[in-house]
Amino acid sequence: MRRITVHDLTLAAMVAALYTVMGYFANIFGLDFGVVQFRFAEALTVLPFLFPAAAPGLVVGCFLTNLLSPYGPLDWLFGTLATAIAAYLTMKMPKWYLAALPPVIVNALILSPMWAWTEIGAITPAFWMTCGWNAVTFIPSEALVCYVLGTLLLKLLPKVGVLRPAMRQTVQAPPV
Repeated sequence: MRRITVHDLTLAAMVAALYTVMGYFANIFGLDFGVVQFRFAEALTVLPFLFPAAAPGLVVGCFLTNLLSPYGPLDWLFGTLATAIAAYLTMKMPKWYLAALPPVIVNALILSPMWAWTEIGAITPAFWMTCGWNAVTFIPSEALVCYVLGTLLLKLLPKVGVLRPAMRQTVQAPPV
């Protein structure tokens, strides 16, 4: 197991701060929460593919952003848990074009039922229908942010010299 360095802590803190600022900014325009959301900070969820040290920063940033959530403690717990799981899975992705897949899938699987529960309050046929609808409306917006903006990050960040020491050694950056 690799030791945690000051560089790793700094990177995690920067990612947490950036995610939080982006999340709070998007919240001003009502883009952050709900089944159709464009949380631009979610583009950062591909970072663990390049920088494993970014994963804790994503979790902290997501938690701090979710403090604004209209879903309250449910989102603080489950939204943050979804980000933690997605960050871990993103670190394990073998190819760059798969890096955005875990955030899209994990968030859809965890957040859709959470939203349905807050709307319906019981597991009934309406709950499952609402859960399915939530997934159908959430996945395209999450995929758009993660794949378009996230892929842009995956292409540009390996070119930043100061970030290279923090990059995963076996990473294969996308072609330019």
